[in-house]
Formats: sequence, C-alpha cells, structure tokens
Amino acid sequence: MPLDESPREPPEDRRNGDPEPPGKPGHPVVDEVEVLEELLAQVVEETQPKPAAWFADLRGRGAIVTGAIVTGGATGIGRATALELARHGVNVAFNYLEDGTGVKEEADRTALELRQLEVKVFRQECDIRDPDAVERFVAAAEERMGRIDILVNNAGIGRDRALWRMSDEEWDDVLATNLTGAFNMIRAVAPIFRAQQDGKIVNIASIHGLRPEFGLANYAASKAGLMGLTRSAAVELGPSNVNVNAVAPGYIRTTRLTDAVPAEILDSARERSVLGRLGDPQDVAHVVLFLCSEQARHITGAVIPVDGGHLL
Repeated sequence: MPLDESPREPPEDRRNGDPEPPGKPGHPVVDEVEVLEELLAQVVEETQPKPAAWFADLRGRGAIVTGAIVTGGATGIGRATALELARHGVNVAFNYLEDGTGVKEEADRTALELRQLEVKVFRQECDIRDPDAVERFVAAAEERMGRIDILVNNAGIGRDRALWRMSDEEWDDVLATNLTGAFNMIRAVAPIFRAQQDGKIVNIASIHGLRPEFGLANYAASKAGLMGLTRSAAVELGPSNVNVNAVAPGYIRTTRLTDAVPAEILDSARERSVLGRLGDPQDVAHVVLFLCSEQARHITGAVIPVDGGHLL
C-alpha cells in the first residue's frame, strides 16, 4: 500500500502559530536541572557577604595602635594590624618612642603608607609607661581623628635572662612596658568608651603567658598579667558595651623573632605546631580585625591563641 505523502494537519494546539515543542529545529532542549543550578548559584553569590562587607561597620572609626613602629623596614604585629585596620577604612593613630635608631623616620614612612589607604593618620611620640604622656596622646588622637573606637595594645619588649641572673631593671622594664603601659592606655580610653557606650579593646598577649619557657620570667609574668587585666577590664567595661579581648600569638615570623631566636629553636617551634609552620604578622592582624568588628560583638574577656596549635 503506497505511503500517503499528502501534508498532514498540524496538531490543534499549533494551528494558530504556536511554537514548536522543544527538540525541533530552532528550539534546543532546555535542561531544567542546569537552569535551576544556575539560578541557585546566582542567589548564593548575591546573598553571600563579600569579604569587605564583613567589616563595613569599621569604616570611619578611629583606632589607636601602640607598638606599630619597627625600624629598618622590619615586620611586626603592630604594623601589620595598623595597615589591616586602615585597609578597612579605619583611621589610625600610633605612638613612637625615639631612641636614636631611626624610629622617627620609620614613623614618618608608616604614616605615609597608611595615608595612601585614604584614612586619617595621627602619630605622636609617647612613652606608654608615663601615664601623663598617655593622657596627652589619647586626647590629641581623639581631637585629630574626631573619635576613638578601638584600642590595640601591642607595645611590648623582652629582656630574656635566667631569673637568677635577671636584674631589677630587666624585670621592671618589661613589666612597665608590657603590663603597666597597657593599663595606662586602657585607663585613658575608658572614659571615652563609657561615654559613647561603645568600644573595642584588644590586648596582644602571648602563649608564653600560658606556657612559660626558660629565660622568660619577666615576659611570661607580664603577658599572664595582661590576660588577667583583659578579663578584669571586660568585667568592668562590659556594662558600657565595651568588648575587651586578648590575642595570644605563638611563634610569629617577625624580624625581632628571626633576628633574636636561634634557628634550631625556631625549627623546634615549627615542629611543635600541629600545622607545621610559624605564623605571619598578618595571621594575628586578621584576628584583631575580627575582634574589632561587630561580628565579634558577643565576645569579651576571651584570650584567643594564634599559634598554629602550638599549645595542643
């Protein structure tokens, strides 16, 4: 029987120019799963906070960072912290103490680098061991920047020696700088933070305040004391909506560490880290940045190790 080659009537739903079903020429098959995946990816991308958005609340705030100046282009936690805050729009004030080693010139260079991040910058010579000098520094910083919202107590020194050989001066210098200096700074900003019912204080302690090592009696005592000061200040300033926390770095690859500590000790520290490495100043700066933000608004009185698991 011959095939009927006469044209056939299109289906009822296509007689009025309705499009051909998927799969016909000009109408590729639509993969519904693929479309849904693309839509889901778009939604996730649009709702996921961008890195800078996490800390958008910091823009325009004012921070004081002590111990931000290191000479000779050296690397340090304070300098890394000041730069990290400035990258997120925080105006930065820092102190320096001229000692004949080019600190003033380094302060000028650091100020220039911070200004390139388009923030306000204020620097002033100030010995944090002197409470009157601290009061003047804080007052000047508030006047120049317009506000102070953040204090990072990073200034610290070491005078390592076996305790039976340690002089009174070596003991007193370390305690006066690392502990009393931080107390002077906190006492100076406390009225400001209490009046504005807001503030963030981050003290840079050390894992040696939790696990001392030989020759560090003065340093370990100062950092253990700083942790106690952190908790006490958190209790007293908490009702004024002020968060006070401490970061306890482990072995961080600063110029001071690598210049002063023998290579075999650094190798041992690297082996004791469960991550198998030393930290970088930026590792500490990132934690400080978080603690200064509203993302950490319910954290206070904490001591956070940044040590690669050294204490485990």
